[in-house]
Amino acid sequence: MAEITDEELVKRVVQKDEKAFLALYDRYASQVYSLTLHVLRDEQLAEEATQDTFFKCWSRARSFFTERGAFAHWLLTIARNTALDRLRLDKRRPALSGEQDPEEIWELLPEEGSESDEARWRALYFILQSLPDDNRVAIEMAYYQGMSHSEIANTLGWPIGTVKTRIRLGMDQIRQQWLKEEAPEPKSKPSLPSV
Repeated sequence: MAEITDEELVKRVVQKDEKAFLALYDRYASQVYSLTLHVLRDEQLAEEATQDTFFKCWSRARSFFTERGAFAHWLLTIARNTALDRLRLDKRRPALSGEQDPEEIWELLPEEGSESDEARWRALYFILQSLPDDNRVAIEMAYYQGMSHSEIANTLGWPIGTVKTRIRLGMDQIRQQWLKEEAPEPKSKPSLPSV
């Protein structure tokens, strides 16, 4: 039997189908937790943010529209915003990734060779880590910590123009690497056009 799509499960969640909700939870809980832990740097807060994210998924399922993108992107956006709201509420600033034990992050990542969304997140994580330090730090502060350009400039002692340039250059590098990762393998022989 084919696996039920995310879109079908969300339709069922809108109808308050708890089994469909649990199926989505089973599919995405580890990704949501990994993202919230990366932002919050605290296991208990990440667990709470994960629960909040899925509560929002349950209560806001009607606001998901397939035309706007994949369910995973919608859910992980909620997770990121939930974690950033928690940071603002607690007035906490997490350490940058360079200060975290790499073994802790490694345990949260999926197996290599997997074609799941988690594998895509893993690839994105490694692309981010491959950036020059200045670009990576600026992107982490903006994206994971929710800091404005002026807050980053004040924290790092850089001119605001430098902050904007570092983020733009870093995002361009991420985009180029991502497109290279996403490019299909060349086929050994050309395929026939469909009739």
